[in-house]
Amino acid sequence: MPRTSSSTPRLRAAPLQTPLHVVLVEPEIPPNTGNVARLCAATASPLHLVGTLGFRIDEHSVRRAGVDYWHLVDIRRHVDFEHFLHAWGKEAPAGRLHLFSAIAPKSYLGAGYAPGDAVVFGRESVGLSEDLLARFPDRVVGIPTLGAVRSLNLANAVGIALYEALRSAGALDATFLG
Repeated sequence: MPRTSSSTPRLRAAPLQTPLHVVLVEPEIPPNTGNVARLCAATASPLHLVGTLGFRIDEHSVRRAGVDYWHLVDIRRHVDFEHFLHAWGKEAPAGRLHLFSAIAPKSYLGAGYAPGDAVVFGRESVGLSEDLLARFPDRVVGIPTLGAVRSLNLANAVGIALYEALRSAGALDATFLG
């Protein structure tokens, strides 16, 4: 297999006409958000950052962190979850929420994702608030683990969830080299 260069064709898929949305509520760890941002750029998924962030995302901070793809990310800031719901609801009125929690009663694999849906994740330290989970109890899902760990890393969990949502929504059905 030849070494790759920037001109080597990569496996691609066409973006969804109505994208899936990734929502991080009060993320705390900059590298996790940076990894999720790169994932969103790679999947043409808007990234919603909700509430108070545990770090700065200004141009200087992002450049200093070596994040050279930030300009490719559709980033949307919301002061709180209500503002997110309002903005997202106008853009994707048929979209459904999928709230991820380590204490969810059902698996993310049975969630049935569709274009316009939003995958929602909480803070690294405590996850989504109990109030938010109680508000949407039928929309709470989790990623099963096989080992004794308490939970998965946020960026890894978003990657698992987003690619399953893309697969389920049909976005990965037709791939090509490009």
